[in-house]
Amino acid sequence: MLREELVGGFGMEVLKAGEGKKLDLFKEIKGEIIFSGRKLMFLLVDMKPGQIVPEHRHPHEQMGICLKGRAEFVSGENKVLVAAGMFYWIKPNELHMVKVIERSTFLDVFSPPREDYLEKASL
Repeated sequence: MLREELVGGFGMEVLKAGEGKKLDLFKEIKGEIIFSGRKLMFLLVDMKPGQIVPEHRHPHEQMGICLKGRAEFVSGENKVLVAAGMFYWIKPNELHMVKVIERSTFLDVFSPPREDYLEKASL
């Protein structure tokens, strides 16, 4: 069945995990851009225990949900355990990092879309 038939030809798009555009985010950490519109980006990230997203900041607002697993989110002196079913919000330019405790999947939402990720994914 064609994608247009699935969504009734209204211009809406539907994807399954694994059908998005893959990219390297950090050392050995890969992501998948599910969708990127004019104002929002959905990024799916699978991480293994012990992996670390190094301390960084970006001008984009970031929100997300931990779909499975557990990780420690660190911003300055604040350390928060984020587990499956929990949501998070990272303000623009907030210095932050993530330490994965157990195999985890996160859905990150960026506004505006991350230009650097779009470039890496060649979109």
